[in-house]
Amino acid sequence: MTAYSAGLRVSEVLALKVSDIHSENMQIHVRSGKGDKDRYTLLSEKTLLFLRQYFKEYRPNDWLFYSARDKSRALHTRTAQVTFNASKKKAGIIKPATFHSLRTSFATHLLIKGTDLFTIKTLLGHSSIKTTRNYSYGIMATPPLFVGFFYDPPSSCAFKSTFCF
Repeated sequence: MTAYSAGLRVSEVLALKVSDIHSENMQIHVRSGKGDKDRYTLLSEKTLLFLRQYFKEYRPNDWLFYSARDKSRALHTRTAQVTFNASKKKAGIIKPATFHSLRTSFATHLLIKGTDLFTIKTLLGHSSIKTTRNYSYGIMATPPLFVGFFYDPPSSCAFKSTFCF
């Protein structure tokens, strides 16, 4: 859920620490993303509620998503991918998809809702608008994979752009 609703790469999800969740301004701090860049992205109301429930149940200390064998280590990439595939199967989704499909669907849904490419570029942490523009090709030709699953724009958006409706 966190990967989709914030447009995160698998490595970024697994690098999240409890202190990276900023509920007061509805943002997630992504540290050392691709290209070793820091950025902020969205924290939706639904994701915040999910993370609060997750926190009550699992009590993470440092890493938000930690290894079952060692709470002081982040969850392994392969474990996240296996969990994604199992969840996809359980949900009855037969369309081919990868963990990265969540990030692509996030960007696609923002485009469909009218968000400008520059804002999406910033949220995704792209260096070049050309990379972000790739998400705009064929939007109407192929429906997004996870339409409306978790997306819930924050009621008070911290990003002053066309994203805030």
